[in-house]
Amino acid sequence: MSLVTPEAVNEFLDREFPSTGNRCESVGPGWAIACFDSSTVGLRPGGIISGPTVFGACDAALWFACFTVIGIEPMALTSELSIRFLRPARGSLLRARADLHHPGRRSMIGSVVAWTDDVERPVAVAQGTYVRPA
Repeated sequence: MSLVTPEAVNEFLDREFPSTGNRCESVGPGWAIACFDSSTVGLRPGGIISGPTVFGACDAALWFACFTVIGIEPMALTSELSIRFLRPARGSLLRARADLHHPGRRSMIGSVVAWTDDVERPVAVAQGTYVRPA
């Protein structure tokens, strides 16, 4: 497992992807939490965070979790990601926690839970696979 910090991930994002709204809130061995402040972007009428925004936060969380295994690697790529929306994502701060279940040599498989107001009331669940660069 790599010694990655949220600060290092966020510095990488600021340098390489300055327009992303996703931030790394915390990390640990095989897991990460991404957050997205949608107070100015990504909101649909009624104050609901858009589906693509929720999907992006889930994807980012899984990417950050991969960093805990392989280090900060910009070329780790999403191979597949599926999501199930459970309820409207109301609020301005979206969080997504990814847990790796199979950190393999070529692919890393994990699941993600996204929430706004209460971790016990998720707005979406996702599962996906990242592939390591060749």
